[in-house]
Amino acid sequence: MTFLTQILNGIQIGSIYALVALGYTMVYGIIKLINFAHGDIIMVGAYVTWYLIAKLYVSEWTAIIVAVVVCTVLGMVIEKVAYKPLRKSARISLLITAIGISFLLENVAQLIFTANPRMFTNLFPGNMNLGGLTIPNNTAVTILVSVVLMVGLTLLVDKTKIGKAMRAVSEDNDTAQLMGINVNNTISFTFGLGSALAALAAVLYCCSYTQINPTMGSMLGLKAFVAAVLGGIGSIPGAMVGGFVIGIAESLTKGYIASSYADAIVFGILIVVLLIKPTGFFGRTMNEKV
Repeated sequence: MTFLTQILNGIQIGSIYALVALGYTMVYGIIKLINFAHGDIIMVGAYVTWYLIAKLYVSEWTAIIVAVVVCTVLGMVIEKVAYKPLRKSARISLLITAIGISFLLENVAQLIFTANPRMFTNLFPGNMNLGGLTIPNNTAVTILVSVVLMVGLTLLVDKTKIGKAMRAVSEDNDTAQLMGINVNNTISFTFGLGSALAALAAVLYCCSYTQINPTMGSMLGLKAFVAAVLGGIGSIPGAMVGGFVIGIAESLTKGYIASSYADAIVFGILIVVLLIKPTGFFGRTMNEKV
């Protein structure tokens, strides 16, 4: 029973990693950018939700919706202001800018809210029993919401017009533009969608780990990035699988070895997988003409 509990906990945190990893992998698939500011979008979503509930006393669902809207707009603004002007520049310029945006968001949050941790209320208290296994409601909600969002995103990318535009821009930016696709709008939509998923991931994460602080997005974002790379950066199914693998490995390490080794095991798995299969589980080998 303890093993099943650890697996369940791993699937829960893995679901959150997968949601965040989807943002990384979509943006990389479109413009080949590792958006290291993505983890701090999670922090913004957490603080917006906390402030609306704790200080303005709005309802939980209203706070969640507002947080998703704020993060979506923020993600699109960051893309327009910081990344779009550098789209034709060297990759290293975009990467440095992303790191700079990350530090900017963290320091602005610290300036506004101070470095003191804030307590986030569990929005889904209580437990349920399933075959003798006690499952916290927030765990069940996290897994259910994450699976629904992942399936919805897959259908959006595969079946809708904007999804086809995203795939076209990912394959060949210039050709997509010649075919009448608005590349700028497609890229902005991708950033907005990834940021919306990050906001939802922030709420689900904070319901289980109830302290928030200005740097909370750093390690969470880094582990989600590891999940994206593990699954194959640019692959949506890979991001999901990578998230679950990282989550379960972390949970089992905490349960059977020691919590202090959890991060080392996670990054160790990444190193081993990249040594054996550098493209990740679902990544494709790209041929480049030189």
